[in-house]
Amino acid sequence: MLVIVAPGQGAQTPGFLTPWLEIPEFRDRISAWSEIVGLDLAAYGTTAGADEIRDTAVAQPLLVAAALASYEVLGVRPDVTAGHSVGEFAAAAIAGVLHPGDALALVRERGRAMADAAEVTATGMVAVLGGVEEDVLAAIDKHGLTPANVNGAGQIVAGGTLERLEAFSADRPDGVRLRTLQVAGAFHTAHMAPAVDRLREAVAAVAPGEPAVTLLSNADGATVAGGGEFLDRLVHQVANPVRWDCCMATMSELGVTTMIELLPGGTLTGLAKRALRGVRTVALKTPDDLDAAREVLK
Repeated sequence: MLVIVAPGQGAQTPGFLTPWLEIPEFRDRISAWSEIVGLDLAAYGTTAGADEIRDTAVAQPLLVAAALASYEVLGVRPDVTAGHSVGEFAAAAIAGVLHPGDALALVRERGRAMADAAEVTATGMVAVLGGVEEDVLAAIDKHGLTPANVNGAGQIVAGGTLERLEAFSADRPDGVRLRTLQVAGAFHTAHMAPAVDRLREAVAAVAPGEPAVTLLSNADGATVAGGGEFLDRLVHQVANPVRWDCCMATMSELGVTTMIELLPGGTLTGLAKRALRGVRTVALKTPDDLDAAREVLK
């Protein structure tokens, strides 16, 4: 059983689109979707620096466009699909809930709305690696932070004000390592509440389809049977934690045997190698990985 997954914000790196634009189909898709989002995605994915693509309003459409374009050139239909954070929009398109153009238009509004929300208060996110999960969650709560991403495999991301993150860092639980994430704000926390209404208005203009493959939700890892329900969950998710651990638990329950992570791959397959032992994984990083992805399905 194959699951295809789409990564979230933070997976982008300078120049990651460069080799992919040599594929005509990929290049054409990026060009067309650039018109929809009002950004030169090819330039942002090739010549832009790390700070430029860190901008939430840029990173989100860039990531979803890259994931969907790599999915189209891969040419493989999954049994199950899921996305991490903004990657859920790519998963929605793969499942047929959203037309790719609608997915990109909604992500454009989501990215802008979240960027505006991030400017209200100085906030950030820190990955907490290792430690005892209960101790980590208790420490996050103690310092008034939110476990914005519970990713499984010993990784929880704390989000909140920079002041509270600094206090947490000085009073971290035993046995953990901290890594500051290169994001513009505390996504999937109450700090993103102003973005929820804007996305809800944008979603109201879209007529969703019904999922044609099994589609998992970040909220709780549940299989979502209705397109309308999934769009409601996408809106709600902006200001609420991502439970990728639950998504992986559902993958295990469904009997997933193979995971392909769309461009820019690596993060989610890395988690799967630790949490989904025995599942074959392929991350699409360069076009050379396309053959490896097709080969693993034989």
